[in-house]
Order: sequence, then C-alpha cells, then structure tokens
Amino acid sequence: MTLSFDKPVRAVVTGAGGGLGRALCLELARRNARIVAADIDLAGAQETASMVEKLGSRVHALACDVAQRSAVAELASSAASLLGGVDLLINNAGVATSGPVDAIPQADWEWIMGVNLWGVIYGCEQFVPHMRAQGGGHVINVASSAGLLCTPMMAPYNVTKAGVVALSETMAAELAPANIGVTVLCPTFFRTRIIDAGRHHGENGASRAASKLMDRAKMQAPEVARFALDAAAAGTLYALPHADGSWLWRLKRLAPERFYQKLVPRYFSRFARR
Repeated sequence: MTLSFDKPVRAVVTGAGGGLGRALCLELARRNARIVAADIDLAGAQETASMVEKLGSRVHALACDVAQRSAVAELASSAASLLGGVDLLINNAGVATSGPVDAIPQADWEWIMGVNLWGVIYGCEQFVPHMRAQGGGHVINVASSAGLLCTPMMAPYNVTKAGVVALSETMAAELAPANIGVTVLCPTFFRTRIIDAGRHHGENGASRAASKLMDRAKMQAPEVARFALDAAAAGTLYALPHADGSWLWRLKRLAPERFYQKLVPRYFSRFARR
C-alpha cells in the first residue's frame, strides 16, 4: 500500500518519548495524523503528546515495553479502540550496546534482542492482522545502516538491525497482495539518546566516536522523520536518508569480501586512532 496523507492517517509510534520517535510524531502531526505515542517511559510519551497537541493533532500517550509480547498486544488493542483502526505502524523503539563480541555479556544480548528485534516482531505480529482486516496499511520498521553494513564493535546492534531488515524484506513481498506496504528505515548517525542510554563494554571508543558523528551530522532527527514518511508515501522499501550510508551500502554490494576484509578494518583502525 502507498501511504497517503490526503486524509488523516491513524498512526502508532513506539519509542515516542524522545529522539526520532518524537520527531516522527511531530512530523505526523504536521501532516494532520491522529497518533498513539507509545514508550516504556510514559512521562516521555506524555511530553511528546503535549508537543503534538500544540500542533493541533489528536494524540494519546501510552506506556509500552515492546520487549513484552503482552504489552504490545495491549498496545495494538488500545490503539485500534482509540483511533478506530491503524493505518501506519512505526516500530521505532531501540537500544544500543557496543564492544568486542567476546566482551558482551549474555544479559546485554538478551536485552537488545528483546527491544530491537523482538519488539519489531511483536509489533508486526500484533498490528498486521488489524491491517489485513481493514484492507490495508503501512509498516515502517526503523533499522539502521548498521543492519546493512555491520561495522566492528557493534555485533549485537548489527545483528538486531540486520534482522529487522530481513523481516522487512520478507514482509514487503508477503504482504503486498494484502495491500500492506513496508518501509525499512536505515539511517547512519544523527543525534539521539540511544548512546547515552546504551550498555558499552571495553575501551573500544565506539560509543564516543558515534556520539561525535551524531553531533556532526547535517541531517538530524526532524529531517530523518520527514524522509521516512516521504519514503513510505512513495511506497519505498529501503529508506536510506544519509548519503554516507547509501554509498557505503552500494560499495558493499559491489565488492562484499573486499569491503569486510580490507576497507572496513582499515577505516575502523584509522578512525579509532583519531
């Protein structure tokens, strides 16, 4: 389905308490959407809702831990009741961990898998049947260029985001006959709280480097949000808002072994020294 904002869209956004989730809610409000803003941090979701209301849109703030299947099921039921249906689901909630693959404890693997991957799976599982029943809808799964490029010191994050890309590709083919569109958003760096709230291991410098790149990025959360919604409206599967991510993805597809055996280690080593 090609998403249309010609009439009010009924949208659910997870991870709406700040960062990209808040930017998505605000951009949806500018497009006259009706919104459910969900976050494990209810106070953050309520703050987002207050900002949305000032733009004149109807919004409901709900608490939801996307790592819990029962919580996502309750979110889907509540959203359908509050909005009268759901046209757009944005699986945005996410966390981060970094460090050498052999230094990351199992608890952190389970934590990031629960939010970044299972949270998206639960969202699709619970909302897609509603979309089938109403005759269509659209899903935006927020992944990352990390799911396409898989750089060192980010194994758990890479694994979860690659899973989101694979899920989105599968859904795009599977759900097209049901008039349900899918977009997977794969940004590189922009300013959010994900690094500050992450779990980082070892003296790898990856989190500090990522923070610096986030601050330097020309395209920040508001621009990424607009890009994502425009991509969904255009029926685009892969949405890569940042030029560096787009070019690196093309380079990887052109020469994947050279990319991982030569270019990535060399670049990462040079960047770590800086």
